[in-house]
Amino acid sequence: MTDRNRLAIIVGGGPAPGINSVIGAAAIRANLGGVEVLGILDGYTHLMRGDTSQVMPLDIEAVSRIHFRGGSILRTARANPTKRPEHIAACLAAFERLGVDKLVSIGGDDTCFSALTLARSSGGKLKVVHVPKTIDNDLDLPPGIPTFGYQTARHIGVGIVKDLLVDARTTNRWYFVVAMGRKAGHLALGIGKASGASLTVIPEEFGRKVVPLQEMVDVVAGAIIKRRSYGRPDGVAVLAEGLVEHLGEDDLKTLGDMELDEHGHIRIAELNFGEIMKKQVRKRLAALGISTTIVDKDIGYELRSADPIPYDMEYTRDLGYCAAKFLLEGGSGAMVTIQEGKFQPRRFEDMLDPETGRTRVRMVDVDTESYKIARRYMLRLRRDDFENADALEKLARTAGLSVEAFREEFSYLTANEAPPLRFQP
Repeated sequence: MTDRNRLAIIVGGGPAPGINSVIGAAAIRANLGGVEVLGILDGYTHLMRGDTSQVMPLDIEAVSRIHFRGGSILRTARANPTKRPEHIAACLAAFERLGVDKLVSIGGDDTCFSALTLARSSGGKLKVVHVPKTIDNDLDLPPGIPTFGYQTARHIGVGIVKDLLVDARTTNRWYFVVAMGRKAGHLALGIGKASGASLTVIPEEFGRKVVPLQEMVDVVAGAIIKRRSYGRPDGVAVLAEGLVEHLGEDDLKTLGDMELDEHGHIRIAELNFGEIMKKQVRKRLAALGISTTIVDKDIGYELRSADPIPYDMEYTRDLGYCAAKFLLEGGSGAMVTIQEGKFQPRRFEDMLDPETGRTRVRMVDVDTESYKIARRYMLRLRRDDFENADALEKLARTAGLSVEAFREEFSYLTANEAPPLRFQP
C-alpha cells in the first residue's frame, strides 16, 4: 500500500470557465507544501469501477500557466457515485490504493453532495474540500458571492445577446434565447439585465413549483404585442432553461419522452425548449392575426468552456489556493468561499436541505431591488397597462381584440406582480 500523503483533484458536472485555474492554484500550493498531487481524469467514472490507472501527476511545471485556458485538463463527467453504496466504497478503496488522503472536489451542487458523502463514508480517513463551480450561480453561497465561471459566462452571453438585438432590429424579427440554468434563473437574468434584452423570463418569477406552459407563452406573447403597440416588431427574449422543470406533468407529456442524467435531472439541453416556445408563441399570436418571425437559439455550451475573464482567473486562483491550504492544515468537510476578501469555509452540513437531504440550491430572490429594477426595464405586460385606458386600448387594438377581451385573456399575468419600487427619502 502506498503511504497516504497525496492530494487528488477531481472535476464533476459540466465545464465552467476557471476550472483549470483552480486546478493550477491548488496543485502549486500543495506541491510547495511538500505534498504530491494527482489529477483524476473524467470525474468519478473510472474510480467507481475501481480503476486507478486514469490519473496524471500535477507538478508545478505542468500547471503553471493553465489558468488562462478554458475547459478542464482533467476533463469532467457526471458520473454519480452516490447512487450505489458499492460505488462509494470503490472510490474510497481506489483513493487508498493511490495513497490519497486529501481530495479537492470541483463542481456544482451534485458534485458537492458526492464530496460530502465521500467525506462521511471515509470515517475521517479522506479529507475533502469542495470548490463551488457552475455558470448557473445556484450553489448555496452567501448573497452577492458568485460561483466561479458565472461572471465569464454572463460576459460572453451579454455579447451574444447584444449582437442579436442589432440583428433583430435590422431584420424585424424576434429571438428567443434559452440560457443555461437547470433550476435557477441567475444566468438568464444576469445576461438579460446587463444586455438590455427586451424580456427575461425565469422560473422564480412565478412563485410556484408548477407553471402551465400556456402562462409562459402568454408572458412572451404579451411582450411581443406590447412591443408592436409601440411600432416595433423586433426584440430578444431571454428564457431560463430551468423553466422546463416547472412544467406540469400534462405539459411535459406533450413534449415527448424525457431523458434523465446520472443525477435524475431532465436532460434539458436535449429538449429544444426554444423551439417549443417559438411554435407555441407563434400559434398564440396567429390566433390573434399577428404574424412574426421568431428564431430560437440556445446559449450555454459556448459559454461554459470559454477562457475565463480576469475576474474569474483571479477569483479561482484564490479558491484553489485556499482549498489546498485548508486540506494541508487538516481541514475537511467544507466548501471554499471568499467573503469580503477572506477565506471562509462553509461546512457541508450547513448546506443541506433538511427536506431532501441534498445540497440546497440558491434561487433568484425576486424580492430584491436588483430584480425589481430588472423587471422595470423589461418590456412586459404590467398592471398599469390595464389601469391606463389609453394604453389598454392600444394593446387591444394591436392584438385585434376588444378591450374587454384583451383584459380577459391577458390580465391574469399581473396577478403576482410585485408592488412598485419605492425608496424612502
